[in-house]
Amino acid sequence: MKQYDVLVIGSGLSGLFSALLLAKAGKKVCILEKNEQYGGNLQTFVRNNTLFDTGVHYIGSFAEGQVLYEYFKDVGIANHLSVERLDTNGYDRICFGDTPNVMYPHAQGYENFVQQLLTYFPNEKKALEEYAHTMQSICDKFPLYRHKQAVADYDVHTLSLKLLDFLNGITTNDRLKAVLLGSNFLYGGADEQTPLYVHALSVNSYIESAWRLTQGGSQITNLLIEKLRQYGADLFNQREVIGFEYSEGNTINTVLTKQGEQFVAKQIISAIDVKQLLNITGKKPFKPSFCKRVQGLQPTVAAFSLHLVLKPNSFRYLPYNVYWFKDNNSVYHATNYPTNNFPISYMLSMNPPKDGGEYTDNVTILTYMNTDELQRWQNSFTTNTEGNHRGNQYEVFKSQRAMDLLDVVAQQFPTLKSAIAHYYTSTPLTYRDYIGNPTGALYGYKKNANHIMESVFMPQTHIKNLYVTGQSVAMHGLVGVTISAVLTYQILMRSSGFL
Repeated sequence: MKQYDVLVIGSGLSGLFSALLLAKAGKKVCILEKNEQYGGNLQTFVRNNTLFDTGVHYIGSFAEGQVLYEYFKDVGIANHLSVERLDTNGYDRICFGDTPNVMYPHAQGYENFVQQLLTYFPNEKKALEEYAHTMQSICDKFPLYRHKQAVADYDVHTLSLKLLDFLNGITTNDRLKAVLLGSNFLYGGADEQTPLYVHALSVNSYIESAWRLTQGGSQITNLLIEKLRQYGADLFNQREVIGFEYSEGNTINTVLTKQGEQFVAKQIISAIDVKQLLNITGKKPFKPSFCKRVQGLQPTVAAFSLHLVLKPNSFRYLPYNVYWFKDNNSVYHATNYPTNNFPISYMLSMNPPKDGGEYTDNVTILTYMNTDELQRWQNSFTTNTEGNHRGNQYEVFKSQRAMDLLDVVAQQFPTLKSAIAHYYTSTPLTYRDYIGNPTGALYGYKKNANHIMESVFMPQTHIKNLYVTGQSVAMHGLVGVTISAVLTYQILMRSSGFL
């Protein structure tokens, strides 16, 4: 039986990145992934020779010297990624159904961000400058977010500041507030409990610089895996962890898989959903307070995805993403749509043309979906390698929702429907079955500014050699998950005696 210094459960970005840092430090590392494809939210798929991303549609802070670039540079992959910069004067465009001819830009660079929006809000310079200043100052309180090793100076007060209170404090202009919140799909919507820091850490990286991955998110996975193997790490897919064996002192000594294998490691990192982890460990190894916190976590929203393969030369490539809302109010309540009024918001994105030309061959449209709509199929399970087809009624449901979504998108893009050659759909159940979140939530669990410490977890757990990482316990988004992996690596190295 092979023995390892560290075993990582799950091969999403947080799992792969923490594993690579450890392997680079000379540790013998093993990664176990339950699915056929590695990568978690970085997974891609191909239909009709067209590449689609499942979770990562653009990345931020990837200019040289910025945080994501520097972390990727640290592990030797930054210069190998194929990226294309989005429109610097409007990488995101915020649109509303009641003003169909207006696209409010989110521009790259804070000075440019302010100047571009001043065109539409000439009397709001003070509010825009305050917004820009606050986004940067909040991020400065997270040293790892700035690629620094200093001790964090944020406190519970900083974490508990509320996003909507801040916006209401800088402006009374409802349309401006809606525009500033327009990309809240990046963190699962905005409500009264949403902390300001969640918004700041999400939007700041894109304001610094915004990019599309021209070969999809899976190129990050492939580069990380290549590096891991260079450092001697072992990776096993289709290995689902189902249990642990313990030694004295509440320490895991053996990891058990569904396939009947046993893996031995000194330290364990869980990069899977924290509620799924609790299902594997059981409650006994943890303090009751920890179990209560995990069970009380509220999932973020889930999404319906529509992937379009387009006819050649039929729809021009847009070097930006579109966030559309029915009206100002929909920015705050997009997750609570009436079932007969679906959808009231969406995000539209696309991968750059393979030939570098004017026309795209693909479009992805995402909108929120209430999991109550999927109740009748809740007990089903299906992936490429396991489970059974959900049946004809499910396909009919998806098709109807796709048509509903396209009808709304046509208000902004009337030529898109006629450009479609093929389309493919996925629901929160798809995401649930592949990623492992119990509800198919996009971003793990909500952070609640009223009870902030209930949803903030440190990497080290009550099981002496078990650590947690990833979006279900820390920040989400590509930058946030990378930072989570770095923090887990640092704490494991210090507390395990590896240093």
